[in-house]
Amino acid sequence: MVTAPDKKIIHPAWLRISHWVNLIALVIMVLSGWRIYNASPIFAFSFPKQITLGGWLGGALLWHFAAMWLTFFNGLMYLFLNIVTGRFKRKFFPLRLHDLLNDFFAALRGNLAHDKLSEYNAVQKFAYLFVIADVILLVLSGLVVWKSVQFPLLRELMGGYDNARIVHFFAMVALLGFVAVHVVMVALVPKTLLMMIRGR
Repeated sequence: MVTAPDKKIIHPAWLRISHWVNLIALVIMVLSGWRIYNASPIFAFSFPKQITLGGWLGGALLWHFAAMWLTFFNGLMYLFLNIVTGRFKRKFFPLRLHDLLNDFFAALRGNLAHDKLSEYNAVQKFAYLFVIADVILLVLSGLVVWKSVQFPLLRELMGGYDNARIVHFFAMVALLGFVAVHVVMVALVPKTLLMMIRGR
């Protein structure tokens, strides 16, 4: 029996679960991370206490570590299932510079088509690959900040403990930038939100 086009599953259940778990983990990690940052600021500003999580440094660390493990195992599941199902190669490649530039400038002009939601355009491919790499960088830099002595090679690759904190901070900023653009795009193409809820 042929599945009707509007009933075709675009996002399998495991992908949708991973997406929403990531959202929960992101909110917890960012808000608790801001509280941890406030205990020893890198730059000449602090985040308002009202938008942080944990109440105090110890509480924020507990929230942060809980969300860290959630992110870690959810990310492993996401990558593993993407690779074994062939979805990773099918959705994100090929990615050509020419296509990326064309789609980027089309997006700036408001002419980027979203007719086939089952396929990613070049900008989407790049954005998702970027955020995967960024989350990996967040995890690695976070390990250095958490267990600097136990990960000496990682610490040196990051340029030392203090530098790892800066890397971690700007990787967080990059992730929030991705989320902001992601939310704007969902607002512009709301059926993508329905697709992430229903899968079709």
